Amino acid sequence: MNVIEILGQLMNTTLVFSTALIFVALGGLLSERSGVVNIGLEGLMTAGAFGAAVGADYAARSGMGGMSAAWVGIVAAMVFATLFALLHALATITFKANQVVVGTVINFLALGFSLYLVKSLYNGAGETDSVEMFSKYAIPGLSDIPLIGEGLFTAYPTTYLCIVMIAVVWFVLFKTPFGLRLRAVGEHPGSADTVGISVTKYRYIGVLLSGVMAGLGGATITLTTTGTFAHNTISGQGFIALAAVIFGKWHPLGAAGAAIFFGFAISLRNFAQLFEFSQQIPDEFFYMLPYLLTLLVLAAAVGRSRAPGALGEPYDPSKR
Repeated sequence: MNVIEILGQLMNTTLVFSTALIFVALGGLLSERSGVVNIGLEGLMTAGAFGAAVGADYAARSGMGGMSAAWVGIVAAMVFATLFALLHALATITFKANQVVVGTVINFLALGFSLYLVKSLYNGAGETDSVEMFSKYAIPGLSDIPLIGEGLFTAYPTTYLCIVMIAVVWFVLFKTPFGLRLRAVGEHPGSADTVGISVTKYRYIGVLLSGVMAGLGGATITLTTTGTFAHNTISGQGFIALAAVIFGKWHPLGAAGAAIFFGFAISLRNFAQLFEFSQQIPDEFFYMLPYLLTLLVLAAAVGRSRAPGALGEPYDPSKR
């Protein structure tokens, strides 16, 4: 394998890992732009990974073939993750519970409940049955370009969808009345309420959209990488996506760029071992690299990123 081929595959693997992180980061951004801290992204992503595996498995058993079952898994992932996002919204917006605590509970609840359902549905097994995964699609003509053809233009359908979603989220946030109102309730909820904008409504929408996007992220892991769901299918990617939101300064393009950086760090562990010098380095170092970089990036971002003005603050209309 020559250097060009290695670089091309490294770019392609970076895109695979980055896709899931970008989906989740965009979801976290929408929630936090509305003023609700979403520490529960890990749990929502876990719920999505579980929903994708079970949905695709049962769709295949019902007679759906090819990619149809995988698309059913995508829908199931979004629905299942959104249910947990609804719990988050109820607790933090309606009942004004501490948002960090609720997010932490969602993480434990989603993992525990998903594993319970796996054991119930699969006769005590620790993971779901393997499902039909997405296949990569090469864009005619562009995929033949040396280096970047394999790296950028031969990808899973979820990657192409992810690119579209980056543009959609940017446009909605900054070019539509809905986006302006969502940002307003995250910055100055009292002022937004005064002019007739429902803070509760837009915060619910932001949190529920985070469930949809995190579900897509979890489904991406299941349907492009693992092909099954187990307790370790999602192992910290939700927290990495949350770091991407902060490092990206709560902006869709910034969050996507940060997610690509972290995706590159994750993909490095698969390619570093191809080189002779890496044989002397313990495997554990490569597995901890993405999380180490996350800590370093967060440390560097302290004081340089400005969070939405009302982030983490429950809104009480009677005290405006």
